[in-house]
Amino acid sequence: MKYGFWLPIFGGWLRNVEDELMPPTFDYAKQVIQSAEKWGYDTTLIAELYLNDIKGIDADSLEAWSTAAGLAAVTEKIEIMTAVRPGFHNPAVAAKMAANIDHISNGRFTLNVVSAWWEEEAKQYGGAFTAHDERYDRTEEFLEVLKGMWQEETFSYHGNYYEVNNAKLAPKPVQKPFPTLYAGGESDRGKQAIVDSCDAYVMHGGTVDEIASKIAEMKVRREEASQPEFQSFGMAAYVICRDTEEEALEEWKRITDVKDSAGYAGYQDFVSKSQLEQQVELNDYSVSNRGLRPNLIGTPDQIAERIAAYEEAGLDLLLLQFSPQLEEMERFSQQVMPLVEEKRRQLLK
Repeated sequence: MKYGFWLPIFGGWLRNVEDELMPPTFDYAKQVIQSAEKWGYDTTLIAELYLNDIKGIDADSLEAWSTAAGLAAVTEKIEIMTAVRPGFHNPAVAAKMAANIDHISNGRFTLNVVSAWWEEEAKQYGGAFTAHDERYDRTEEFLEVLKGMWQEETFSYHGNYYEVNNAKLAPKPVQKPFPTLYAGGESDRGKQAIVDSCDAYVMHGGTVDEIASKIAEMKVRREEASQPEFQSFGMAAYVICRDTEEEALEEWKRITDVKDSAGYAGYQDFVSKSQLEQQVELNDYSVSNRGLRPNLIGTPDQIAERIAAYEEAGLDLLLLQFSPQLEEMERFSQQVMPLVEEKRRQLLK
């Protein structure tokens, strides 16, 4: 299992808690990622939203790509996975920017492809927000341009959404043939696009059985498409680690006490315009990305046991959320990571 974490660019992950003591500033993000490298984390995921999806549209938040470039320059080994939304980017320019950040990081920059999210945000920032299946048509063209720019000496493309004429990109990315492309999606059309165009599959939080089923399905789809196996299967999850189960449950009750919160605006838009496999309850979005559904809640041993079960189901990357971030990330690295390793050794005996 590789351990990733969501970079705290929104001031926290809890829609029902006003102040999580994790300011949405570059200095705090820098402190988190540099500490994470020391604590054994492998990856950080930087969400790309121009409005704050957690604390409300009037709250501060960091921009993903400039933050990624800044953090690439002050880290040494951690993978920096940054979201990219085709509706907001010129793909040839995005290819150039990504190649540049890949060089700044010495080959540690990857992309999480997000086809659409929030209609109100698209209106405010001039992004394209199209009907559900059409957004994946755009995404597939976007990725064709990215890959072409990264690999070919001179690249031209003429599609329904993008046109590139005799374009040159130098230097090419450090990673060959190009940086890893992660993506998530639950509709048939979304899964098709991921199978055909991406390298790794990431999922919202789910139970062990739900995740095992999704992994099995995507492996079959990939094989039927005559594509190589996915490089990774990842899942979002929120961690509540405490000395006793009772303490962990008290924290769960505190953060799921749903209030009339401005942070639910993006959630409501997302649910109404997406084709989701599970019926999503409001409680699932007390934290983002269905993070409570995996139930990584309890004592270190209980959490390690559940992580081992996900590993057995085929999951190899956790994209974790914590609050407050620094304190809880350190606790997880010291108390949970070693227990997972120990359980793995026991299974191999």
